[in-house]
Amino acid sequence: MPEDFTVAEATAADWDEIVEWAVAEGWNPGRGDAECFRHTDPAGFLVGRLDGRIVSAVSVVAYSPDFAFLGHYLVHPEHRGTGLGMATWNAALPHAKGRVVGLDAVPAQRGLYERSGFTAAYDNVRHTGRPRAAEPSAGAGTVGSVTPYHLDAISAYDSGCFPAERHAFLSRWLTAEDHTARVLLDANGHVTGYGVIRPAHDGLRIGPLFADSPEGAAALFDALVLGVPADADVSIDVPDHHPAATLLATSRGLTESFRCTRMYSGPEPYARAEAVWATTSLELG
Repeated sequence: MPEDFTVAEATAADWDEIVEWAVAEGWNPGRGDAECFRHTDPAGFLVGRLDGRIVSAVSVVAYSPDFAFLGHYLVHPEHRGTGLGMATWNAALPHAKGRVVGLDAVPAQRGLYERSGFTAAYDNVRHTGRPRAAEPSAGAGTVGSVTPYHLDAISAYDSGCFPAERHAFLSRWLTAEDHTARVLLDANGHVTGYGVIRPAHDGLRIGPLFADSPEGAAALFDALVLGVPADADVSIDVPDHHPAATLLATSRGLTESFRCTRMYSGPEPYARAEAVWATTSLELG
């Protein structure tokens, strides 16, 4: 590696530049994602510099003692194929410290991750379109706005659908500017699902969408897209091993626009796959 190549923790300004790279790659990140993401584990967001200029990036977010998630693996087009990306990767991975690491691989990078010891689990398939109206879902429960009162219960519910506890992240994700969050409650007031929609650089993105039943997932989806402008596209990242989730997306008029492969560096962590109708994000799991 060149002597003037260094890898270090990213600043907020550094990461704003990386978000623009992600936009250029067509990943369509949410407009406020960076603020929510970086606070989850600031030391896990790294950039590589050559002659003081940012040329590469990666994030390795340590969620728990057992689980981390890797994303934002990017190299500036002028420096691809030079080894700077792999040098950045090698500098970042020790931050996971023996944890099982998850990631979402674009097709062009899947082979690289396999050579690094990652194994494919399933595909996350982005469906995009202008959602069409549907009949209300009977027997789904009550959908309402998320308030601070719901945070602990939503966090507990989320822990069954995601491989780690992420209360602090959810406290930001559910309340971030321009994020709309909805919670599904049963007759006893217990959380049986929740979802979030947020503006992206192109249209809006839903994530996560977690629910105990097809009726609940449909009710949450419809509540989230209520009021979305008629000319706005909505995207949702659906695990392909959950056919009912694919059916929900297509029944609302969305079609496949992109896919990537969820991979893990060790055994796939447990999560209630049947309750995951859409992943939170491809960058943070």
